[in-house]
Amino acid sequence: MVRLSPRKLQLVADSVRHLPPQQALTSLRFMNKHGAVFLAKVLKQALSNATNNHNLAAATLKIKHIYIEAGPTLKRWQAVSRGRGHEILKRTSHIKVILESTASSLPTTVKREVKAVAGRPKAKGE
Repeated sequence: MVRLSPRKLQLVADSVRHLPPQQALTSLRFMNKHGAVFLAKVLKQALSNATNNHNLAAATLKIKHIYIEAGPTLKRWQAVSRGRGHEILKRTSHIKVILESTASSLPTTVKREVKAVAGRPKAKGE
């Protein structure tokens, strides 16, 4: 769950969707968007999950899918004149990155997928 609207994150995801993971990380590092930080964290986590948990080489991985989905919306209101209030919707997002191995050693019928989902940021002291 990321405290950024899905619409803003989707713009960042579209720019790196068809790049190799290492090139995507480099591109995200220099991108001037707040969502690039969150997407880079999830992509790094997916790469480390693939290499450590599934014994896949980082050079053979490619991005299969990047899903940006709407999370729960926080509903707030702002006081305005005449005793009224306007609704403010604070949107959140879920990020899911799926990597795929392109190694020729795997049979064509077997495809390994690795999923990494962004979690909430940890508070100080956790």
